Amino acid sequence: MSRRFYRLRAPDVQHGTSAVTVRVTEGEDLYLAVGAGRRRMYLTPAEAWALWRCLSEAVASTGTPPEWIRVPITPKGR
Repeated sequence: MSRRFYRLRAPDVQHGTSAVTVRVTEGEDLYLAVGAGRRRMYLTPAEAWALWRCLSEAVASTGTPPEWIRVPITPKGR
């Protein structure tokens, strides 16, 4: 079964960077890990879409996106 990983590192002033990874496996829930896996969550596709919608609105209300977020994310295999 093939897996795709989407990764991005968020800068953190106090701790260096924080890894954000989403694993997509066909026929399974999505897996979200934030901060080198310290915070983990499985999401159904419907839950992931709802989270995306809520997060996009909430984060957009905080101001202009930082430059580091404007990078393409290419899925990687294991």
